[in-house]
Amino acid sequence: MADKITHHYSQIHQFEPLLPQRKLDVLQDQALEVAEKSSRLGGGIHSSTISSIQGLVRSMNSYYSNRIEGQSTHPANIERALVQDFSDMPSTAKLQRIAIAYINAEKELEKIGGLGLENTLRSSILLEAHRALYGRLLPEDRTTEEGRVIEPGLVRQENVTVGRHDPPLWTSVPDFLKRMDQIYAQPASSNQSLIRVACAHQRMMWVHPFLDGNGRAVRLQTHLALLPLTKGLWSMNRGLARQRDDYYAYLAAADQPRQGDLDGRGNLSEKTLWEWCQWFIGIANDQVGFMEKMLNLSEMRRHIEALIFFRASQDKAIRKEAIAPLYHLYLAGPTKRGDFLQMTGLGERTARSLLSRLLETGLVMSDGHKSPVQFAFPLDSLQFLLPNLYPEAAIINH
Repeated sequence: MADKITHHYSQIHQFEPLLPQRKLDVLQDQALEVAEKSSRLGGGIHSSTISSIQGLVRSMNSYYSNRIEGQSTHPANIERALVQDFSDMPSTAKLQRIAIAYINAEKELEKIGGLGLENTLRSSILLEAHRALYGRLLPEDRTTEEGRVIEPGLVRQENVTVGRHDPPLWTSVPDFLKRMDQIYAQPASSNQSLIRVACAHQRMMWVHPFLDGNGRAVRLQTHLALLPLTKGLWSMNRGLARQRDDYYAYLAAADQPRQGDLDGRGNLSEKTLWEWCQWFIGIANDQVGFMEKMLNLSEMRRHIEALIFFRASQDKAIRKEAIAPLYHLYLAGPTKRGDFLQMTGLGERTARSLLSRLLETGLVMSDGHKSPVQFAFPLDSLQFLLPNLYPEAAIINH
């Protein structure tokens, strides 16, 4: 982080191109496929079930974004922290606080009015994302290894070096952010928006506006910009974290200078920016395709059956008669307790015992003793209900 380095960027032309110009039809076709899959996602599922999945995805977003930074805690610790149950171990409690801050920052950003790129890709939103995250952390939780306390939403006021990359002079950062606003914060069609989000993600990381927390802030902004596509039902962070080495490699490659006369007209390589976009869109396609399969109605029926048969073999209070009413909750949403009991086809006492056990194990949730019941996704059920979606949650947390 020394100012003695003399080859920092200072002119906005030095990070052109901001969008690839070659083989755009290939990228647009790939982006359109993602948009088409996303439009089908969640069909036939009740909004309350959708809301439960969105809550799970928020936890995943936090876990995977922090994992990319090497600061993740077990998903079970995140679940405990959501109900204010923090570890007695200071190191674990710190990671829990960071995880919860990320989740709540994401919720706050999602309330921003207008989800078009002209709003979500503004650099002011990136600053807001950084503030929303770091402003929720205690000073000791936002102190770097070098002992620097990171100020929420504050653009860096010194020069930095990131690996082999020397980001722009700190005095030039506002100019670079303004230029990105001119290019990225514009309305875009469905087959162009994903390309713009990908480019904005890479170039914002290139500018490195903050002393620390750039990756998390950029991923928060990316989540917000992609929300019309994801509907909060699939996680870009999951895909990036599962290919973390490639993620960093493609980001770094797109930092490289132009590689000859056939590599665009800007100062940086258009070829590697295009390759980053193709990789990023491919990750999005994998994630939405995976979740589309997970939420398929017939698939979910089989998943519920597998879960209940397994639970019944371990717990006498769980019975196969729970399958039909649980699937009903998944599709139809909150249901009166009496109706749920009837759907089991069991005697009242046995049915009540079954429902009580489903509530205790978290497969069913309710706001009160007399309130309707609805479908839920407890962590220990995910290996059956949404297999391989969040495999870390199935690992025993010691």
